[in-house]
Amino acid sequence: MQFDPDRQLVSGTRSVLADVAESNGIYEATVPTSRWVEVLVDCSGVQGLYTYQVPLNLSVHPGDILTVPFGTQQVGAIAIRVVHQLPADLDRSSIRWVEDIVSSGFFPPSYWALLHQVADYYCTSFMQVVRVALPPGLLGRSQRRIRLKPETIPPGADVFLPAAAQHLLSCLREQKQGDYTWHYLQRQVRNANRGLRDLLARGWVESYLEPPATIRPKQQQAVTLVAEPPLASLSPRQQEILDVLKRRGGDLWLQELLQVCHVSSSVVKALAQKGYVVIQPREVLRFEAGLEMGSDRPKRLTSAQSTALATITALTGYSSVLLHGVTGSGKTEVYLQAITPILQQGKSALVLVPEIGLTPQLTDRFRARFGSNVRVYHSALSDGERYDTWRQMLSGTPQVVIGTRSAIFAPLHHLGLIILDEEHDSSFKQDQPAPCYHARMVAEWRATLAQCPLVLGSATPSLESWIKVNPPDLVQTGNEQCVSESTAPAALYLSLPERVQARPMPPIQVVDMRQELQQGNRSIFSRSLQLALKQLKERGQQGLLFIHRRGHSTFVSCRSCGYVVECPNCDVSLSYHQIHSGGFDSLRCHYCGYSRSHPRQCPDCGSPYLKHFGSGTQRVMQELAEQFPELKSIRFDSDTTRTKGAHRTLLTQFAQGEADLLVGTQMLTKGIDLPQVTLVGVVAADGLLHLADYRASERAFQTLLQVAGRSGRGEEPGQVILQTYSPQHTVIQAVQQHDYQSFVEAELDKRAALSYPPYGQLVLIRLSSINADAVQQAAEQIAERLRPTIDDAGYELLGPAPAAVIRVSRRYRWQILLKRSLQSPGKLPALESLRTVCPSSVSLTIDIDPLTLM
Repeated sequence: MQFDPDRQLVSGTRSVLADVAESNGIYEATVPTSRWVEVLVDCSGVQGLYTYQVPLNLSVHPGDILTVPFGTQQVGAIAIRVVHQLPADLDRSSIRWVEDIVSSGFFPPSYWALLHQVADYYCTSFMQVVRVALPPGLLGRSQRRIRLKPETIPPGADVFLPAAAQHLLSCLREQKQGDYTWHYLQRQVRNANRGLRDLLARGWVESYLEPPATIRPKQQQAVTLVAEPPLASLSPRQQEILDVLKRRGGDLWLQELLQVCHVSSSVVKALAQKGYVVIQPREVLRFEAGLEMGSDRPKRLTSAQSTALATITALTGYSSVLLHGVTGSGKTEVYLQAITPILQQGKSALVLVPEIGLTPQLTDRFRARFGSNVRVYHSALSDGERYDTWRQMLSGTPQVVIGTRSAIFAPLHHLGLIILDEEHDSSFKQDQPAPCYHARMVAEWRATLAQCPLVLGSATPSLESWIKVNPPDLVQTGNEQCVSESTAPAALYLSLPERVQARPMPPIQVVDMRQELQQGNRSIFSRSLQLALKQLKERGQQGLLFIHRRGHSTFVSCRSCGYVVECPNCDVSLSYHQIHSGGFDSLRCHYCGYSRSHPRQCPDCGSPYLKHFGSGTQRVMQELAEQFPELKSIRFDSDTTRTKGAHRTLLTQFAQGEADLLVGTQMLTKGIDLPQVTLVGVVAADGLLHLADYRASERAFQTLLQVAGRSGRGEEPGQVILQTYSPQHTVIQAVQQHDYQSFVEAELDKRAALSYPPYGQLVLIRLSSINADAVQQAAEQIAERLRPTIDDAGYELLGPAPAAVIRVSRRYRWQILLKRSLQSPGKLPALESLRTVCPSSVSLTIDIDPLTLM
């Protein structure tokens, strides 16, 4: 079929959604001799069904990932339906051929309902959801790239170029190879099309298509024994090779055989030429290698754990369960014992965690219990590892998959249980790219489709989950009449109110840093924390220090004129970083990654008096080295865990006693279980309290209570020292008492009064562009288009207004907020149509149920 952007369907006028939502018979028709297939393609914004002819040497089935020609490109496509008879109006001579099968059976039939539900609710295209669900590289498309031709540029000739062409040329010269994708250049350069035409006309650049790079199975040479030769016909080395093969079951990897026998490959090839062995490529699976773990047996449960386990295992069909257990109450053991009967029934379990840093520790424990039945799936895996793990999940064998939010799309057959650990965590919400989905919401839909229980576990449940449970006498808000049917009790509530072995919760000492300053203590550590740190080494114990920011200092300012060093690409200050004391100083942007050396003088007035303000993890590490040189510390933040396996390495080093202190950011709060930790110090709690966001109090409470819960989980009692300049803040008071219920009551009152979630719904429309005027005009036009439609839907339109940080990565940002009470009748207007009126130079993102308005 010829490329026709305006023709989205090739057989009738059906919509894509209606076509793929037909009966399961569509997907089960598997006739190897069929000649045509309808596929779903994604190319340059065109989405639709197209017909292709299948070569005789290929057997295409619905759900296969294909590579097909589309216009001048090679693109990824999903086989939707095998076609036995073509429509009468379709010219057979115009139908093009399927190039190849990238992977077979990646989309089981039950998948489509879930993916359509995500696309509909989060106001995004079906293909965007497909691309998020698939492992990277499977639905590839060729990219247009621009390559610099420096040998064709006369010296000094670029000074006569128009501004757009000069900017484009400058961008290309900044890159070592002088080669960028056209999509990237369009985002960086205003009037990029005009500039490219000028450069192409001069022959200074070239434009070309880069074919999609597909992921393929990894192949490795294997040697198989196929015949028993006469002894006299072999040399001693050849005989040794055959003996080794016999002892190893007649089959061995070639490289392993060469290492064991200490021979070259020519010796093995000589045996193959005589017909005694066969050397052939064979697939070897790529997966994340964990530590060697001994077997782990189920532990004796407390009465609360036993009650929770009995309730969960008795559930049939779909049920939502909130497992509210204090830190250290043994939620993970309940998960493990709940999964055991699921595997025995031939079903699989899916366990989601908020952060990759939590995955290794949880994975090790699960593998100790379930062995090789455990799979890991998250974005830190290589593309090949994700590809192979995905195919293992498609095998249909009972297994446990542990992963971050993207694992909610894992293609598990016979799903028997879904668990969200630390369900309150904001990492379960995706901000970009679209769809901006929440894994908890998608998990509810998937559990409903699979008719299996969903367990949400947390010591500090989200208010959305809490209000759904709404146990009698637990929520007294005075505004309960605001709760709509969608937030009525729809889940079971299970409580684990005590720690295992009746261990006490750690006492939390709140230190007023204002008094510390008045009494002459200018250290970032209070006197109480200094004393506790000194005793740590003496007692042979370990501790955690929590600071909410990475880096050394929050910003750098001139003490003479007040100038603050800012990022040239974003409207934020640069953070001061130092590799080590006395080492190279740098300033970095935590939004776009821009970095520069630390200026020796003020760029504005020339003064040498530049001061660092605020504290980060690097500053804490530096102060520890100066004040407590006897203590060994490990920094645990996003700067030190960038490389693959870094999370596991650092946590293993700490668990094995190679350091006294673990200094980190919010990674420390996410379910890490370190029984040897007796001290937790919160260096500065105030950075969490005073944010311009309606969820700031909820996040601060959850973070502080979670990090406090890392203390005293072993035999030794724990202590928590919380430093703050706001000791009377309601969040600090609730955290000090470990009082979740009183905090919930106060916070729900505030939310209900303002119709904020969970009593209302928010929709955030984000716009960005490199052109400040264009994005502002687009925001105003979209707001005008929305105003006539939102009143009937019960929504209030707030904005348009600049984002809190108006410029990030050279792009100006505006936003529009839609808000309604859940009591209001009506339906969300068709927001997807807004994309048709948004200029191509402006990016538009629709965020349903945003977790932050920053």
